[in-house]
Amino acid sequence: MSTELPSPASLLDPAVWDSRRFDGAWRPADTVRPVVEPATGAVLAHAAVAAPADIAAAASAAAAAQPDWAATPFHVRAAVLRRAGDLFEAHAAEIHEWLMRESGAVPMKAGFETHVAAAECHEAAALASAPIGELIPSESPRLSMARRVPVGVVGVIAPFNAPLILGIRSVAAALTLGNAVVLKPDPRTAVCGGVAMARVFEEAGLPAGLLHLVPGGPDVGEAIVTDPNIRVISFTGSTRAGRAVAEAGGRLLKRVHLELGGNSALLVLDDADVEAAASAAAFGSFFHQGQICMTAGRHLVHERLHDAFVDALTAKAAAMTVGDPFTDKVDLGPVIDAGQREKMHALVRAGGQVTTGGTYEDLFYRPTVVRAEDGATPVWREEVFGPVAPVRTFSSEEEAVRLAAESDYGLSLGIITRDVMKALDLAERIPTGIVHINDQTVGDEAHAPFGGVRASGTGARFGGRAANTEAFTETRWITAQSRPGPYPW
Repeated sequence: MSTELPSPASLLDPAVWDSRRFDGAWRPADTVRPVVEPATGAVLAHAAVAAPADIAAAASAAAAAQPDWAATPFHVRAAVLRRAGDLFEAHAAEIHEWLMRESGAVPMKAGFETHVAAAECHEAAALASAPIGELIPSESPRLSMARRVPVGVVGVIAPFNAPLILGIRSVAAALTLGNAVVLKPDPRTAVCGGVAMARVFEEAGLPAGLLHLVPGGPDVGEAIVTDPNIRVISFTGSTRAGRAVAEAGGRLLKRVHLELGGNSALLVLDDADVEAAASAAAFGSFFHQGQICMTAGRHLVHERLHDAFVDALTAKAAAMTVGDPFTDKVDLGPVIDAGQREKMHALVRAGGQVTTGGTYEDLFYRPTVVRAEDGATPVWREEVFGPVAPVRTFSSEEEAVRLAAESDYGLSLGIITRDVMKALDLAERIPTGIVHINDQTVGDEAHAPFGGVRASGTGARFGGRAANTEAFTETRWITAQSRPGPYPW
């Protein structure tokens, strides 16, 4: 098999990458796995899977290539990122097809991913020309400054649920700031979460050796965390896995940025419009089959509106269509695999009154509404990561605050009310990294800081100049004076 990359007719022509992996060069791989379409079970292609032994070579090559990239003028790095953003837009239709078929995204979700991916690259391009330090006073007659420098090699570990967004937001910022990247997408979404980025950056003119694509399982992720050439880890995934990543990184004194799970609350106050609130709730719980960390996992509704809200949300869920998003016009596609389906179904069956849904066919799970009995109801207490909307009632603002804050997680919060100032006051009392007033809990913009608190992660580590610069650079103190000063010896 030739090791040369052909000029493809399309960005993601399987003939180009089938049975190969991108680690600075395209080459035959020792191990491949089928790329499976969840909706049909069809094998779309075959993609290579990395082994832990591959990480040392990838990280070493990245470390060797990184200094020249860091020394490249900022406008050259910015131009690569701008071209990458333009390519995501130019090839959106092709990438959409893979997002729909490989990850089960409906067209709206696929469009959201490519829009954000392009925006992340364009925002990163602007980051290249941002100030990289500051002058600071000194007690001595000298020039004193704090300068931001690249960390070197960044390890990015991204999940299956929003594979393009959750990889590119770290990859783009890390590259524009002068780093090299080793990227591990979930092997279930190796094409839309990995190959798409590798191909975009290759076409955009990123020098070889700076982006290494290593789809693989937890053992590959562990090798990334422990490799000595990789100094910063950007991990998005479950809280359980994030704790293990943090522990391993901490032993090696590595910086680990964690964006983890969530069980976000949507508060519906007593002055809300029920129909509007139910519409927001349906989107917040059922968008992308509920497989989003920001999903509205707990609906807290004032007792005056509770029954009407449950009826309205139940009606919306019952009317939704579920099916193959690539061939049919549907509201929900398939969940990612049988393991995820069984996990959520067990939680639904473990307690609470199901008003609609709670059934499935193959990987197509019906949108489900559950009257949660109390805080011990499993679908209320745990992150379901599926199209399930648990609802509870509250009688006072104090109770709403207590119930909303009664979670290990702290990612996103939505509040529906006609009194915006009241909502701002309530938000101050509920610990989360994100708050949306008169909106549901799911949202992402490339220029906005993103991250959670508590078991949802280590705060805003993505989005915006400040968060990205903090995440992917080190601070160096530099002084300069015209001649050596006098010393006592």
